[in-house]
Amino acid sequence: MTNEEIEEIKPKKKKIGPIILGIVLLGVVVFGIKEYIYYSKVENTDDAQVTSNIDPVIARITNYVTSINFQDNEPVVKGQVLVRLDDADLKLKEQQTEAELENVRANVAVAKANAESIESMMSTSKDEIDAAQITYNKDSVDFDRFKNLIKDGSITQEQYDNSKSVFQSAAKQVDIARRKYESAEKQYEVAQANLNSAQTNVAIKQSAVDYTKLQLSYTTIYAPANGKASKRSIEVGQLVQAGSPLLAIVEDSMWIEANFKETQMNNMKVGQTAEVEIDALDGKILNGTISSFAGATGTIFSLLPPDNAAGNFVKVVQRIPVKIVLDTKSEFYKQLRPGLSVETTVKVR
Repeated sequence: MTNEEIEEIKPKKKKIGPIILGIVLLGVVVFGIKEYIYYSKVENTDDAQVTSNIDPVIARITNYVTSINFQDNEPVVKGQVLVRLDDADLKLKEQQTEAELENVRANVAVAKANAESIESMMSTSKDEIDAAQITYNKDSVDFDRFKNLIKDGSITQEQYDNSKSVFQSAAKQVDIARRKYESAEKQYEVAQANLNSAQTNVAIKQSAVDYTKLQLSYTTIYAPANGKASKRSIEVGQLVQAGSPLLAIVEDSMWIEANFKETQMNNMKVGQTAEVEIDALDGKILNGTISSFAGATGTIFSLLPPDNAAGNFVKVVQRIPVKIVLDTKSEFYKQLRPGLSVETTVKVR
């Protein structure tokens, strides 16, 4: 190659460098503009995770485990029998309380019959009072008439004495009938009190039966919701205490709890769409929608919430939990697990 040809190539190389640099700069500018436009329309955070309701299954009585009807991390449905506890002693207790209930019910029947008998006696006594009063009224009129007749000698002293005796006897019969009625009335009050006491005992024994049945029902433990049985902490034959956790049910329904900065909340509203990038699924995207905003920032719900009035105040940007419901029809939804990290992007414009 001659010197003339070499001299012609050098200027061309000098022109290519600025062109390439210009193209690169143009690309950077275009990319920057696109990113600016994109991020001006969205708010995103990587402080987010998959969340679900986790229902603790807790023993309500102290007893021994007789059977376990699930495997750890196995899907279960609401109402499925998970655990059975020993119920032999409670069944005996149930039989005992039911026998006691039948006994006090029999006492009620006896007390009721006694009260009804005395009530009938009262009715008879009242009729006797009425009959004795009628006789007394008649004998009183006769005696008054005989008192007038004895004055003018129309009757003998014997007839007068007989009339007086009959009148006094009638008065006594009225008094006896009244005393008999009063006695029956007091007996009825006692019988009614005994009946009330027996009925109260029935209520007490019925409560004992109901309580025993309730305790017996606690020996069968059911799944409170659809989900996965996890964190099993029991074995057959183990003595579990009332209040001790047996397992947890991780419910099937899941959502995203995204913690956005307070400076990002200005244009966010319920109903806006969101894209959720799942770290565990190689960045697969699920669609979601803002469902609600927390009532306070995350720090307020912490164990030791800050007290800015105590002094030494340092302003820190707070975060507000945002609930984002997911598209349950997505093929990736069932692969999610509570606690997985995600990156959430919300379209605010």
